[in-house]
Amino acid sequence: MGDNKITVSVEQQFGEVIDIILRHKSRASKAVNKELLLTAWHVGGYVSSKLKSEEWGSKVVTQLSEYIRSQRPDIKGYSRRSIYNMVMFYEAYSTMSFLTTVEKFLSSEFVQPTTAQIEASNFEPSSGHAITVQPKTAQIVQLEIGQMPKILELTTLTNHIEILCRCKNNEERMFYILYANKEHLVKRELQRCISNQTFSALLGNKDNMSKGLLETYPNAPIMFKDTLFVDFLDLPKKHSESRLRNGLLEHMKQFILELGKDFIFMDQEYRLNIGASTFKADLLFFHRGLQALVAVELKKTKFHPRDLGQLEFYLEALDRDVKRSNENPSIGIILCPEADRVVVEYAMGRSMSPTMIAEYKRILISQERMQEQLNEFCNLFLNKD
Repeated sequence: MGDNKITVSVEQQFGEVIDIILRHKSRASKAVNKELLLTAWHVGGYVSSKLKSEEWGSKVVTQLSEYIRSQRPDIKGYSRRSIYNMVMFYEAYSTMSFLTTVEKFLSSEFVQPTTAQIEASNFEPSSGHAITVQPKTAQIVQLEIGQMPKILELTTLTNHIEILCRCKNNEERMFYILYANKEHLVKRELQRCISNQTFSALLGNKDNMSKGLLETYPNAPIMFKDTLFVDFLDLPKKHSESRLRNGLLEHMKQFILELGKDFIFMDQEYRLNIGASTFKADLLFFHRGLQALVAVELKKTKFHPRDLGQLEFYLEALDRDVKRSNENPSIGIILCPEADRVVVEYAMGRSMSPTMIAEYKRILISQERMQEQLNEFCNLFLNKD
């Protein structure tokens, strides 16, 4: 009876207790975040009304900040700049233009996969299951004047201010609210996602994905980027595949942020013993949301259709010899510096393996060019029937 060993059944019960703790901890965190947002919303709304009526000027806002600091030094976070950020938060998100954009994102076929993953109250990004948004958009957007739209609860005030300052239109802002929630992004991570054009990389043309990937994983377009930025590697224009691989291994945390936080790194040059031969997959990951192995093949040169045959061979080996019975079909990604879109379209046309082609870029595209691309994308989106 003095045995200290924990039986499997008791260990499972202990795990259930941990699940209860984590569930309530998450709820508490969400409740705190909601109250912080509501505080900013109502303070911002109050100050906004005073400024618009010209009852107050900027000098009064400064006086308000100083008054709060002198009267209640225990209340932090109400500098002049912070109060104006709250005004911006209220004014940007209380407009009918923003609310209309939310409705458009919920109903438009073009962005439906993105919003279908999100439910303001209980979205679990690690579950891998799509959650259907209720048909009544009022459950996400509260149109009553003065009320904070429910969707704003999906991320923090710090992230909202970053989104408002760096994104120039409602479509882009809408995307990053949803994406920050899905990937649990903190401010620094969100800043990088905005800089590396995650918006256009996820919502762009999906000719780089095979029929097999789209049919097996319908949500793949919002989970896999077609362009990854590896500026943190300082790669020269001419480099070897081994230098690329070693650089990614050394900066794996940053690379996973580029891929998406649901990726778990498993191994490099993963050995596949087939017959009397041994093959090596460059990088092997596991995707928690999709419950599937993901093989990434690195190429230092422009995509060639023969690369796809090699990758499909590796996926067959993974599915036969490595994949567990409770896991889904393995996914393959070819990561190359350049890909002719027409060649990619032809190569993907009849491929029934879950594969895709992604490009890696050594440097970030300039803010000016990024804005041009975002404007082009939004024009296409807004003009879509």
